[in-house]
Order: sequence, then structure tokens, then C-alpha cells
Amino acid sequence: QVQLVESGGGLVQAGGSLRLSCAASGSIRSINAMGWYRQAPGKQRELVATITSGDRINSADSVKGRFTISRDNANNTVYLQMNSLKPEETAVYYCKVEVVFTTSRGAYLYWGQGTQVTVSS
Repeated sequence: QVQLVESGGGLVQAGGSLRLSCAASGSIRSINAMGWYRQAPGKQRELVATITSGDRINSADSVKGRFTISRDNANNTVYLQMNSLKPEETAVYYCKVEVVFTTSRGAYLYWGQGTQVTVSS
């Protein structure tokens, strides 16, 4: 099993910044892709940004130039630095990780519990 602990959400004014963190723990051999997604009320969950074990990044066009995803492999943690936030980016932000365990083959996907980001106008 994997435990994912998200932190860093909160209330910020438009134009402000937040940094989200998601730390994975458990019997982890390695983590392949790590990513952030968000879901606003009444909308589908959408990709924000992902980063592979080789640091290849994919991000939504709407966040390019403002959000930065990064990872700390030693601590199994993924970060999302969010700058110039907009009110329409109010949502629950979820991390997702693809984990390879020490005790088995294959990779498994896990979602964090979500952290609320509210951007006021």
C-alpha cells in the first residue's frame, strides 16, 4: 500500500501563489510518473501537469508559464508551484503517482485525497 499526503492548498487572492506538495510513503521501489490534476465543482477532473521519472513534463496549455511541476525522488515527493493564480482555477487539486513496489512487479496508480485551492477575485 501507498500513503499519499498532500499539503499546501488554501485561500489566495487572484494573482497570488501557492505551492502544493504530495509525499508518497510505503514499500516503494521507485515512482514512475507523478502528476497533478484538478476538479472544479460541476466539472470533470482535468490534467494540470505530469512529470516522468526522466523529468519529462507535460502540462495543460492554460497553466504553462505560470505553474511548475517538480519532483524530489529521494523523498518520493512531487510539487506544484502555482503563480499568478486565477479565480477560475479554484478547485480540488489531486496528485497521482505510479508506484513500483519492492515486493511485486508492475506499476500501480494511486490518487491523493485532494487539497482545496480557492482563488478569490
